[in-house]
Amino acid sequence: MSLPPCPQCQSEYTYEDGANLVCPECAHEWQAGEEAADDALSVKDANGAGLVCGDTVVLIKDLKVKGSSSVIKQGTKVKGIRLQQGDHNIGCKIDGFGAMNLKSEFVKKA
Repeated sequence: MSLPPCPQCQSEYTYEDGANLVCPECAHEWQAGEEAADDALSVKDANGAGLVCGDTVVLIKDLKVKGSSSVIKQGTKVKGIRLQQGDHNIGCKIDGFGAMNLKSEFVKKA
């Protein structure tokens, strides 16, 4: 049985995990037959470059953390982003701050 390539990175090394298909290269998970729906999620950075799950991005401006007096400084590198639906379309973990949701307009691809 031949499995479809990963819709994110086109890797041919996908495998089944229960009802999901998983890519070992970019860690993308999806259900069989869902490939076309994933393509609809198109996220671009502040410069117009396309982003995919697992990319590394850099903040282009200081961002205040809501509910805290902390600020995430411009130039902070964020590794292994996840794309998601909604206004804050990037999910990530930032060292020293934890899990965050960012808007793609405040990052550029590294």
